[in-house]
Amino acid sequence: MYKTIIIPLDTTPADETILRHIRQLASLCGSRLVLVHVADGHAARNQRELNLADSPEMIEDREYLSHRASQLKKDGFDATFHLACGDPAPEILKIAAAEGADLIAMSTHGHGPLKDFVLGTVASEVRHKTSIPVLLVRATGR
Repeated sequence: MYKTIIIPLDTTPADETILRHIRQLASLCGSRLVLVHVADGHAARNQRELNLADSPEMIEDREYLSHRASQLKKDGFDATFHLACGDPAPEILKIAAAEGADLIAMSTHGHGPLKDFVLGTVASEVRHKTSIPVLLVRATGR
């Protein structure tokens, strides 16, 4: 059913919620898991145009993704990762298309309607701009 699942991570404890949830689904479906984080700091957003080196944040993000993918592989999952740079929602959607994803699974922080309206959310933008099914799981332990 779900051959390739894209899992955007934001390097917070919320990641554990979606990873714990998706393990069961991926086991049942034999899914390939693609972890994604989008670095959106100044260096990340301008890296190509200004020929900038990876920022310390980007180096940490890559190590985090590598560690998470390694954990999944140890548990028998086919897991890879992408560190993208720029605006999170469009980058997640680009990777989903390139990977041939048939599910995007992400955790949400549940800020509340006013804060979501003012700030917007990556999850909301992703779900509005894709035809791929999106699984949203509210993060626990806030």
